[in-house]
Amino acid sequence: MHIEISKDTVQLGEAAGNTAGRLIKDAIHSKGEAVIILATGSSQFETIRTLIEDKQIDWSKVVMFHLDEYIGLPMTHKASFRKYLKERFLDKVPPLRAAHLIDGSNDPVRECKRLADLISASPVDVALVGIGENGHLAFNDPPADFDTKAPYIVANLDQACRQQQVNEDWFDNISQVPGQAISMSVHQIMLSGQIICSVPDRRKALAVKNTLEQPVSNLYPASILREHPSCYFYLETGSASLLANKG
Repeated sequence: MHIEISKDTVQLGEAAGNTAGRLIKDAIHSKGEAVIILATGSSQFETIRTLIEDKQIDWSKVVMFHLDEYIGLPMTHKASFRKYLKERFLDKVPPLRAAHLIDGSNDPVRECKRLADLISASPVDVALVGIGENGHLAFNDPPADFDTKAPYIVANLDQACRQQQVNEDWFDNISQVPGQAISMSVHQIMLSGQIICSVPDRRKALAVKNTLEQPVSNLYPASILREHPSCYFYLETGSASLLANKG
């Protein structure tokens, strides 16, 4: 486990994005392609920007999956993660070998099966993830299911998760936030060869403390990342402010 604390969000994103770029290029060099997972949300803005600026990545050799998407939310909605990835990533890099977006307007069970078939045939090299204010990993809210082996699941979103989406201005009020999402499972995330976890902002300080200092538990879903053999945590002074040991 590697933990790096930056002075601010921009520096955090540069550090996380540079590591992600290096690992993607290493995978392309060693096996001819890189399979990646991209997270969304405000925590990923600077990380993705840095990744886009790396002109040495051959995106034609990259296959992308993404973590989660609301069920029933049209792609035109500002909170749609498909919209986020298209506008903030896919439209800004050369065409990828493949980009497997979650379609939350499809039947959720069939969509989970479609994505499961795709990702089961494509071992993931690098996963970019974040941590929610409630400690969730993707949309695996506490108590998260650590046992399911299904690559994608239908997740019920708790009150804290839904309120975070309002606080980040993706929705006007909590009644507009869908109650369910299609989410990559914890098990599938943990199968990734390398994991880069970017967590800016003081509002996530308690979630970071629980992730790194509480016992590994489904009550603190992101704490499972401590059991991964190659996980990088990128924090900044705000998100790391409650840690007992900041060294």
